[in-house]
Amino acid sequence: MRRKMDGVNDSDTGKESRGERLISFVRTRVILPLFLLCILALGLFIGGFIVFSDHVSMLETPDLVEPADGIVVLTGGFSRIEGALELLKNKRGERLFISGVHASTNRNELQRVTGGDATLFECCVDIDRSALDTIGNAAESVKWANANHYKRVIVVTNNYHIPRTMVELRRASQDIEFIPYPIVNSNLRDGDWITRGLIVRVLFVEYVKYLGAVIRSELPDSLSDATASLLHRIKG
Repeated sequence: MRRKMDGVNDSDTGKESRGERLISFVRTRVILPLFLLCILALGLFIGGFIVFSDHVSMLETPDLVEPADGIVVLTGGFSRIEGALELLKNKRGERLFISGVHASTNRNELQRVTGGDATLFECCVDIDRSALDTIGNAAESVKWANANHYKRVIVVTNNYHIPRTMVELRRASQDIEFIPYPIVNSNLRDGDWITRGLIVRVLFVEYVKYLGAVIRSELPDSLSDATASLLHRIKG
């Protein structure tokens, strides 16, 4: 009688009990594991960024004892073309391929801006104006190497850009040996990159792009090409 007067019955109590069990189940079996998974993913992401940054900061310009067949340089960073022209001048490769030159930049203007030797530019430098990003750089570089029957190619780009460039190049061709030649503009070997905001930002953006390149390289060709096409549209 007391229960009925209070408006409480066994059915209501059962519903409340089931509701509490459901909430407890969601908390322990869904929310908590998802939260822990997010924490783990964040830790791996941050740890990977630190490893990536330490790796690129320790890269050095190598001594090339044995000349390669050709030299490829990717535009977009300070001193890249100048470094590649120096390699060509020292006969580290037969020809130089400059990938990603702006469509409005002609050969003479590029030669003047970079301070390259006019005769060397005329005889041994090929220019690509179609590549819009690193994916395009890799594709055009492989086409150029294959057209010249080159099997050993030096790749010139900035140190932070080397990992992503090598992923794209090796995905584009397994038959060519690519030799990384990092251009180092800032000495980061003492580990103080973490205190320099601009450098941290550059490294972080490149790290995210590198992860994207790694993931894309593991996709089937059809999905990988579709992803590349989407990226081109977004950037365009």
